[in-house]
Amino acid sequence: MATTDFTLAELLICACAEVWRDDGEVLATGIGIIPRLAQGLAKLTHSPELMITDGEAYLTEEPVVLGAKNHDGRRYGGWMPYARVFDNVWGGRRHALVGPVQVDRWGQANISCIGEFARPKRQLLGLRGFPGNSINHVNSFFVPNHGPRVFVDKEVDVVCSVGYKPERWPAGVKQDYMRIHRIVTDLCVMDFGGRNDEGGHAIRVISLHPGITFEQVQAATGFPLLQADNLGETAHPTEEQLAIIRRLDPKDMRSKQIKDNPPGRR
Repeated sequence: MATTDFTLAELLICACAEVWRDDGEVLATGIGIIPRLAQGLAKLTHSPELMITDGEAYLTEEPVVLGAKNHDGRRYGGWMPYARVFDNVWGGRRHALVGPVQVDRWGQANISCIGEFARPKRQLLGLRGFPGNSINHVNSFFVPNHGPRVFVDKEVDVVCSVGYKPERWPAGVKQDYMRIHRIVTDLCVMDFGGRNDEGGHAIRVISLHPGITFEQVQAATGFPLLQADNLGETAHPTEEQLAIIRRLDPKDMRSKQIKDNPPGRR
């Protein structure tokens, strides 16, 4: 049963968990506190076939509780060193939920730096695994601060992960595994199910979080957005989901992820 008493962080965990629905037996990777809790929630509810790891070298049948300092009570399902992780990556059997600092209308994402690459205004992580991951398997994005500095009006400053811009794809490069499934932000959930003037993928809003309007989302985005035909409100967490979240996060680390820990209905 859905409830009206939840925080924005808890709403986002549940919305993020939905990115893995119907994925089957793929390696689910959530980068950051909210995506990691979402990965565990998905495993324990609608997608038990997902493969998740303990962050070290093993698959686990139960998500590891945040802050756990030992291996007591863990149910291991198999050995998963980096070599096996890469087997899943290269074969398209992984779905990662990642947190870019810039996203453009084509879905290209940046985690490297802000400004010119040779003389950046701010240095960030670097490209890391974004290039290979984005080409080889499905990805979704989590953005906790939806605004025009993240959803930029032009191309991202550094293209770390590929998107749907044709000019960025060299001739002959296979695009079989590349797909951006969902973008979950603190305002809404979006996908690439729209079509632009050239007939290619365009970002559309598929659900709005409680109390948020489409006009607010558009004002916080540097490029035009489309609305899904059945645009509605993001599903509220259920009592079962909240109980699982509290069990996976007994120290309430989720409350520190969004400034001032606002309520889910604004």
